[in-house]
Amino acid sequence: MPLDCPETPPAPADPHRVVALVAPHQELYPVTSASAVFGYHGPDIPQHYSFRLCAEHPGSLSTTLGAPIQVDGGLDALDEADTVLIAGWTFTPSPAVLDAVARAHARGARVVAVAAGIFIPAALGILDGRRVSVHWELAADLAERHPRVVPDGTVIYVDDGDVATAGASAATLDLCLHQVLQEHGAAYAMRVGRQLAAGPHREGCQRQYPPLPTAGPMPDSLAPLLEWLLTRLPEQITVEDMAARSGVSPRTLTRQFADQLGVPPGRWLLERRLAASRALLEETDLPVETIATRVGLSSAVNLRRRFHTALRTTPAAYRRSFR
Repeated sequence: MPLDCPETPPAPADPHRVVALVAPHQELYPVTSASAVFGYHGPDIPQHYSFRLCAEHPGSLSTTLGAPIQVDGGLDALDEADTVLIAGWTFTPSPAVLDAVARAHARGARVVAVAAGIFIPAALGILDGRRVSVHWELAADLAERHPRVVPDGTVIYVDDGDVATAGASAATLDLCLHQVLQEHGAAYAMRVGRQLAAGPHREGCQRQYPPLPTAGPMPDSLAPLLEWLLTRLPEQITVEDMAARSGVSPRTLTRQFADQLGVPPGRWLLERRLAASRALLEETDLPVETIATRVGLSSAVNLRRRFHTALRTTPAAYRRSFR
């Protein structure tokens, strides 16, 4: 059951090399999620990444699915990795694994740790003093084993540049798309996300899970409302409009956003509008005033102000960088 990306068509001359470090009893979901983002997307989408697997002991590895996978690369594959993905590892990696990951990080490779994979960079000390996303069930164990790490069991991922962490396997897709966005812009990330039919991209600050109610029914998912909002970005939509669409009060809707996404409704909508404006700046020559109108930010002045607050740059400078 090979997971490495197809060799044809050929990768670009110098792709960003993503290597997933896997182990026996590997959970496949985070690995296949990363492969879906960093793999081949057909002739219409530029291939900026290559993806492969490696293991301490290459060969046939068992998985939680019950079907084995064949892994050809050994730990030496990490010597050429630009991003090292570690997901679902045991809590006690061998000295050889620790040494290989440490060498890769010291050389400048980015380390992405998902779920229990966080225990490897934590053991190396490269998470000391940093806030990290950790699965809520592992937060206490991580704090006990590595007291200098600052665990956050509420957010879905934290990007700290050279190291990124995701608390749960389901956040792998969001974190990988976030990396693509940072390295190649919003338009490219959106194209990849659309091909995967991914839902609205979740920011790292969003919650891992909503708190369970002590009484009454489970809270409804916000997904239908979010999809509806994405089709109406140019419109001036208020929290009251959103609440009416959902059939709840504005106060209830605001609480649902806080519980399920960790952000207020207005902030979530602003982030989507900024993402859409970034894509238009990258892919079109439309004037800033026109882009502002298309994404619901009313005017070029408002777009520039929001852009500078969120990204510390101007729309014109952003366009020059990503065109």
